[in-house]
Amino acid sequence: MLAKVKFCGMTRPLDAALAAEIGASYVGVVLAARPRRVDAEAGREILDAAGSAIKRVGVFGTNDPTEVGETAALAHLDVVQLHADPSVSDVNAIRRTFPGEIWAAIRIAGAHIRAEAQPLFDDADAVVLDARNGKKLGGTGQALPWGELALDLARDRGSAAVVLAGGLKPGNVATAIRTLGPDVVDVSSGIESSPGIKDPWLMREFYAAASGQRAR
Repeated sequence: MLAKVKFCGMTRPLDAALAAEIGASYVGVVLAARPRRVDAEAGREILDAAGSAIKRVGVFGTNDPTEVGETAALAHLDVVQLHADPSVSDVNAIRRTFPGEIWAAIRIAGAHIRAEAQPLFDDADAVVLDARNGKKLGGTGQALPWGELALDLARDRGSAAVVLAGGLKPGNVATAIRTLGPDVVDVSSGIESSPGIKDPWLMREFYAAASGQRAR
């Protein structure tokens, strides 16, 4: 496999079930104030449909340890993904309320990883590289400059896994993987027929391209 796959922004149990059937390693729901937002109880129902063989991710728009810990417990999460520009201190505080993996998003406005975010590569379990676009936390559909970021990762990459998000779709994910070498690729809008509604054909095409099952 070229990279593990995370299908995110799930709003329907049937889409989460298909993600597991296809072979994704992670399935995610958005618990932040975004168009695909679901509450903790709905998120648990959606993620339950994926079964126990796939890791459950919740995307947060807050770094408040108490709120994150309580919501993660209600949704039965394996992974907390912090998208509100988390710091190392945020990651460490949430470790005291949540026993699973903590992913820290670095939202990139230009062509490079900002210097103050570099410590996250050793303190978070994974670093999520996503595009910064105004007030949106994510799901922008905007691709990152993979070549420039590959140079940054050669300098910054620590013990954390690298999760690549931002504008990925079936037609470009294989190129992104070859250029940047992420451990996980994270897709939401790139596999949708409309916001929050996943397209089964696009999901299968994305997984096939990311896993190297066919040439792109």
